Amino acid sequence: MAIAPRLALDSTAPGVVDGRHIRALTFQSVRMEYLRRVIGESNLVAATGRALVVGSGRGLLARGIAGLGFEVVAADPSPAATNLALDAHDGRDVTYLTTPAEDLDLPASSFDLVYCADTLEITERPDAVLKEAARVLRPGGAFVYDTVNRTLVSRLIYLGAFQTFPGTRIVPRGRYAVQRLRRPGELAEALDRAGLSVKDVSAFKPRDARALVRATRGRRRGTVTDAQLQKLVGMVIEPQGNPVVTYLGYALHR
Repeated sequence: MAIAPRLALDSTAPGVVDGRHIRALTFQSVRMEYLRRVIGESNLVAATGRALVVGSGRGLLARGIAGLGFEVVAADPSPAATNLALDAHDGRDVTYLTTPAEDLDLPASSFDLVYCADTLEITERPDAVLKEAARVLRPGGAFVYDTVNRTLVSRLIYLGAFQTFPGTRIVPRGRYAVQRLRRPGELAEALDRAGLSVKDVSAFKPRDARALVRATRGRRRGTVTDAQLQKLVGMVIEPQGNPVVTYLGYALHR
């Protein structure tokens, strides 16, 4: 009988499956595609801009944004994630910082762009996260995020497949909870309370849900590598789509 892999966040130990990093890898292409759109629509100038990634994990997204020309700060509450990000650093203009999303140790109005990743669907204090993001964002700056809707399908995937069902589990139990999954309308109200004006919400999903299952099971068995995940899953954006599971959005700081 095959031995189930050990699940752990922010770990590269032998035999460990890190669902947080798997998620970052599969989301990277749509995150970067959406960012390029936001940058164009909000007239941000990357060459002279500063960006903050909240919930940066191992720094994959932060390094991608630095590749667009921004000076980037990558913030994460996990010291282990920060250490992994430093190990993976590729020399681009990124500063890594260990700090919680709800209480960033950063100056006010110091960023042109804030991307909130891997945070809004796990925090118990979304208003605090958004208020803090708005505090460090300059007036007119762009706040970008991706998160998980609260639907029957999203509950089956995030609470069932990803953290309960034996064959597809990739994160420890308790990582996701029903009350921490938020509908777009609920998040729009919270953004408005923080002084952030919603400009767009777009759904995104794998081209083929079966490919996501195969890739997840293969990564658990060790037959699929991290480098293969993004191509195998193939996430696509649905502009103005109705988000059944995951969605991206952005707002401007008033």
